[in-house]
Amino acid sequence: MSEAADFIDAALQREASWERAEALNSLEDGFFYYGASVGAIRGAVRDARRKFRDLTHDEVAFLSSELWGNSPVFERRLAAVVLLQSSVLMLRNTDLTRIEGFLRESRTESLAAPLAADVVRPLVARLTGQERMKALAVVGRWAQDQEPMLRRAAEVVRQSLPA
Repeated sequence: MSEAADFIDAALQREASWERAEALNSLEDGFFYYGASVGAIRGAVRDARRKFRDLTHDEVAFLSSELWGNSPVFERRLAAVVLLQSSVLMLRNTDLTRIEGFLRESRTESLAAPLAADVVRPLVARLTGQERMKALAVVGRWAQDQEPMLRRAAEVVRQSLPA
């Protein structure tokens, strides 16, 4: 893992509550939980953004993928969402491919809803010209996908766009 991913992961584990983790890990929803609160997750990402001030677009994209990871740790995945929320102005239409993967693997509205409303919607809304047309084509494809999280994300984006 990168230094930034290690920093965030360590903060999430440090802020974890074993009582909360024990209760959440009994949900059998396919996630592993550290037991960190949403506030702790937001704080860890905020602190990482301060420590690693000059993250480029590519570094943010890589870090979000590192945090999302192959092992489904809920707090790490929510940290990836928070990172993208805080970096939405630097995201590009090409980032929709990565976000599509996240939506497909999200399994829960608590990850998919903020990705759709706070990342995809503002990203598409600020695009213009050819980039916007490409992004809208992606969202249109999502609306027809069998994955419910993608269809909901497409609906959120489409509802916010002018007719």
